[in-house]
Order: sequence, then C-alpha cells, then structure tokens
Amino acid sequence: MTTTASIELTLKDISATGSDDEMCSTDLIDAPWDVDIRPGYGPGASMDDPIPQAAPRQGEIPAEYRDSSAEELNERIIRAKAELGDRVVILGHHYQRVEVVEHADYIGDSFMLAKAAQNHPEAEAIVFCGVHFMAETADLLSTPDQSVILPNLAAGCSMADMADIDQVEDCWEQLTDLLGSEPDAEGKVPVIPVTYMNSSAAIKGFCGRNGGIVCTSSNAEVVLEWAFERGQRVLFFPDQHLGRNTALNMGIDLEAMPLWNPARPLGNNSPDTVEDSKVILWQGFCSVHKRFTPAQIDKARIDHPDVRVIVHPECPQETVAAADESGSTAYITKAIAEATEPTTFAIGTEINLVQRLAAEHPEHTIFCLDPVVCPCSTMYRIHPGYIAWVLESLLESTVINQITVDAEVADPARVSLERMLAAKPRV
Repeated sequence: MTTTASIELTLKDISATGSDDEMCSTDLIDAPWDVDIRPGYGPGASMDDPIPQAAPRQGEIPAEYRDSSAEELNERIIRAKAELGDRVVILGHHYQRVEVVEHADYIGDSFMLAKAAQNHPEAEAIVFCGVHFMAETADLLSTPDQSVILPNLAAGCSMADMADIDQVEDCWEQLTDLLGSEPDAEGKVPVIPVTYMNSSAAIKGFCGRNGGIVCTSSNAEVVLEWAFERGQRVLFFPDQHLGRNTALNMGIDLEAMPLWNPARPLGNNSPDTVEDSKVILWQGFCSVHKRFTPAQIDKARIDHPDVRVIVHPECPQETVAAADESGSTAYITKAIAEATEPTTFAIGTEINLVQRLAAEHPEHTIFCLDPVVCPCSTMYRIHPGYIAWVLESLLESTVINQITVDAEVADPARVSLERMLAAKPRV
C-alpha cells in the first residue's frame, strides 16, 4: 500500500525497486510527449478502450520543456503564473497528479471547476488541467472574450467517446419511430434525454435541442426526478453504471433498465422491452471505476474489520451494493474531511485523488481498493511541461491549444447546462 501523494514518484519507485506494488502498464513511467506519438489513449485504465479516429492528437512541444527537470518546470510555472497574475486561472481536476494540482487555483470535479471558471470573468485565459469535455464545458460557461486552454490536446475521455453524436442521433431516430414524439394524457413526452457531464459538447447540445438535461454524479437523482416529471422514460448516457445505480436508489426495477448497444438495431432490444422501460442505459462506462470489484471490498473487510468503504457511483452495481456508501468525488472528500475519529477508509475512485487524500489526512488510514496503481490514462497526459509551455506562451500573447465550441452546438448545450445548474443536489 502506498501513501505517497505523488503518483509519478510512486510509479518510478515501483519500477526502480521492483516492490510488491504493481502498475497496470510499465509505459506509465514514460514521458507523456513520448506517449503522445502513439495511437490510443495511452497507458493507464483506459489503454484498452478503442479510441475514435478523429480524437485530437497533441503535436510535439518545444524541446526546452521536454528536457527540463521537474524542479525547473516547477520554477517556470511559478514565475509565469506570478507574471500573468489575474490574467489567468488554472483549474485542476481531482484526478490530476500532485505535480499539476499544486499549481491550480481551484481543485475539484468537472462541475465544480466549470463553476469556478464561470466565476472569473476577469481572467483572459482559463487553463483547464483536466480532459477535453471539461474544457468544452468551461468554454460554454465562460465569457466570449476568454480563452479556454487544454494543456495537452490528447487528454480526452474514453467514457465520453463511447457516445458520439451520430450514434445518439441514430438512437433517437429509432426511439422516435417506435415510441412517437407526442405527449401522453399527463403531458409527458415518450423520452427525455439525460447526459452525464462526462460527454461532448455535441451531446449536451443534443439534449438541449430535445428537451433534455445534463447531470453530475452529485445531482443525478434530482435530474432523473426532473426528467420523469416531463417524460415517460429516460435515455441516459454515456455511463450505464451511474444511470443504473441512481435509478436503483430511486426504486426502479432492473428489468425496466435495458442496455442500449449502439452497434445493434434498437440497441439489441425488442420493441416490448423498450416500450416497458423506465431508463434506457447507454452501453458506456468509466475504465477507472470499472476496475473496482466486490472481491476487493471483501479483502478490505478481512484486512481491516472496521473499514469504511466508499466508492464512486460510476462503479458497477455489484460493487456499489457491497460498499458502505457511494458518492461523487466531492462526497468522498467531504466524508473523509468530516470524520471526527481516526478511521480506516477504503476508497473506490481514481488513485491520484486517493493518495492525495491519504497524504492530506494522516489521522486516517486511507487506501485505494484496487491494489494495482492504474491512473486515468487521459488525466495522466497533463504534465507540468505542458503547463509551463501554455503559460509562457500566454506571456508572449500566444494562445496554445484553445478549446472552442461552435455556436450552433454551444447555444443548445448551454440550455441543458442551465437546467443542470438549477437542479441542486440534495445535501
């Protein structure tokens, strides 16, 4: 078990010492600019997921950033940040390596960081240390004069890529052909589309155009209630596990939650199955959270009889059922911070966050359920070298890796996001 806050150092230690700890890929110790030239999402939890051919690729960055030491990059970032002052805001997702988040003005989940971006209209640039869909959302919620920058364009999201706009439009056409589009006697339309924040701007725009809404892992239940007030059933994408776990908590039967396979006609379902459904679940998942299992929880309880197990709702249903609690990253961090007595926590979420929580709360014993060190492939693509590059470019009035959402997508996407912002999560 490791408690070092830095995953980068942990991985190098494992590689150098041959310790009992494991990593899912030895390629994790490679520099991200070396990984960038290879196909795929890169080493880590998503490395076996198929990547769309059109996924953004990061070109080569200047040698001065590739060749600088960790100490030199750290100093360059600090100097550039100080000189830029209020002109820039740096946002760091919970799953980023500590060498990145230590430079962030705000640390949080995708929703919290999007709100942070919205609250700083004075900044000329927003450097989003996360993944592509997060930068898109920040662009949607920021002012037209602001530039949103993703330090490494290869930082995508395999879950978000599991539902592309063409597949969703095709699904919607099939559902409309089968179920129609007219409301019933109660005024409820046949289907309301609900997309998780972990989706492209195009998908959010689709929801905005079709009476739908965006949800987060914190307000998913409130959003589903909103949808059921307006529709007979919900089409939930791209994460099947969040949709299933949320609907189960609401008392909806598993039999009423068919899985939609976008590669098969009618999602590989019969017409009766679709007509009898309450929540149609897209066949998507998070490769990080798919790694957590009931067997890991069983072992944690054997090793630590008093353990408190908390997992993210993107985990499979069986894992959530075996845990003591499930909740968003904000829920997990709050639960640990509010524990008044020394507690042993087994956490089922991304390893960077778990190890950082362990370092920040030495009064507790905190460990990751998965014994194999396997960070999010795409979050790990962000590195201090890229941050130094984009910040020093801003000093020269050059914007690198700007993320911009076209107006025809942005306008309806903002509609679905505003509906999400109005759906306050229960405390």
